[in-house]
Amino acid sequence: MFVITADQVNSRTEPDVVDETQRRLEEMFGDKLPLGVDRNAGDEVQTLTADAGTALGIALDLTRTGEWSVGIGCGQVREPLPAEARAATGPAFYAAREAVDTAKKRATRFALRSGGPTEEERASDIEALVDLLLAVRVRRSDAGWELYDLMRQGLTQRDAATRLSVSEPAVSSRARAAGIHPEAAAVPALTRLMQDLDRRSAEGE
Repeated sequence: MFVITADQVNSRTEPDVVDETQRRLEEMFGDKLPLGVDRNAGDEVQTLTADAGTALGIALDLTRTGEWSVGIGCGQVREPLPAEARAATGPAFYAAREAVDTAKKRATRFALRSGGPTEEERASDIEALVDLLLAVRVRRSDAGWELYDLMRQGLTQRDAATRLSVSEPAVSSRARAAGIHPEAAAVPALTRLMQDLDRRSAEGE
């Protein structure tokens, strides 16, 4: 199981964005979240999922704006699950707490930790690869994000060119500059690595 705990950056001086973030994550990922998205400790959001792709997708969404420090913990959670994520516990939750505390000190504001005692190195390796992806995303321009969002909706580059009223070569150039295709290739690979880490973390406890 993956536990995602995210702490709002500069929450004492910036407007509270927890409620709107809860709604957005529920809309985007709700069918993969057994307990939904909770407000935790005032300025945190927390949720859990058995799906590695969902966990990675949530982390990518939250790190996009720079408003969140994001930690993912993987491994076992205590069952049966309670009614709310903030009432749940287990090694994956402890790992997520360690991860978010570490993320606050990192340039990417992301960290990944394992709830298993022997998987720290594997988690660190995956964290480094996610950092590379985040480094690509942080350099993406507004125009690049506009194209990314259209293609994530299922549009082809040709369709996106029509929607944006630009030429297909212009869209291709924008896609290259935004690193859209390398990201599309990296996400499934990272998802497989995270799923394997979660399995190993649970088995090693």
